[in-house]
Amino acid sequence: MILALALPIGLLLLQILSAGFKGGRLSPPPSLEADAQIAVLVPAHDEARNIDSTVRGVLQELRAGDRVLVVADNCSDNTAALARAAGAEVVERQDALRRGKGYALDFGLKHLAANPPDVVVIVDADCRVGRGAMICLSSAALQAGAPAQAHYRMALPPGAGLKIKIAGLAWRVKNLVRPLGYRRMGLPCQLMGSGMAFPWALIHRVDLASGHLVEDLKLGLDLAQMRASPVFVPQAEVVSAFPESAAGVTTQRRRWEHGHLGMVSVAPKLLWRGLRSANLGLFALAADLCIPPLALLTLLTLTVAALSSLAGWLLHWTAPAVMAWALCAGLWLAIFTAWLRHGRDLLTFRELAGVPIYILWKVPIYLSFLLRRERNWVRSAREGE
Repeated sequence: MILALALPIGLLLLQILSAGFKGGRLSPPPSLEADAQIAVLVPAHDEARNIDSTVRGVLQELRAGDRVLVVADNCSDNTAALARAAGAEVVERQDALRRGKGYALDFGLKHLAANPPDVVVIVDADCRVGRGAMICLSSAALQAGAPAQAHYRMALPPGAGLKIKIAGLAWRVKNLVRPLGYRRMGLPCQLMGSGMAFPWALIHRVDLASGHLVEDLKLGLDLAQMRASPVFVPQAEVVSAFPESAAGVTTQRRRWEHGHLGMVSVAPKLLWRGLRSANLGLFALAADLCIPPLALLTLLTLTVAALSSLAGWLLHWTAPAVMAWALCAGLWLAIFTAWLRHGRDLLTFRELAGVPIYILWKVPIYLSFLLRRERNWVRSAREGE
């Protein structure tokens, strides 16, 4: 178990150290050819609260001839009407049996196939897009002939409590620091679900029709096996927000983390496949997949260290305990370095000491993975719902 923890902790520390400081120098994105058409695909399920501002924000970032297509998927509200009024093309889908974001995306791609664009950008219906993000992402995807992933940032709600602040740091480590470290090592990144751009020549070959909890993560790994590993484009940004209700946060975290943990089981096979085929992109993403959520990694490392110490005391053999506590030190060094370089605007040093409370809050989520695993996509509750 100690050796099994060494890979994710060592890789995490390497990614964080390679990322450098926030605001480090980045190369400018490539320019986009004038005749390259962009289609922004927005899957939306009961998003009447957000869809108008999302569509209008995206349209401001596009040029004449570009398109915004909203897939109103199994909606029971007026999402479709509001999207049309905001200026988007809209297709509506009703299928009570095949539910989930993957099915909505597949439906949208089939609609676009009648007049295919050069690049498809996927943006969630509750996201705001940063200035220049659509052009930046599209040009990067077309130049690489591979998916391009924006920095998908989660904003803290007003008056956020300690748990949400620490969750914000964990999210930033996962969606900015780690992929930025990989980028600076010349390696790809995982897809993150929103702010993803794909050349049409690539995306139309992929079957997206599934209800997988982390369809984005799976898609990135599938494309890596086709030697089209995603590239990270931190100059582009899409922004969403953590749910304000405790129930919404718990639902969101359970869906994300159960989906991630469900994918970890395929990592050894993908590592071997990447090594055997000399596919560096696949190997790097499979290694990255071995890093569990930070709270779980911390919990596992502390448990192993405690058990090793007990075994050492009983058996008078201290080497495993020394190794385990060294891994604990490495993990806490990684977390502290990530906070120091990238997270001091999210929480203070005193609040960082509240990480153990956050870990205890996450324990039921991990136990439910073993006892009652989340297998179906469930939308997180929004404010006022």
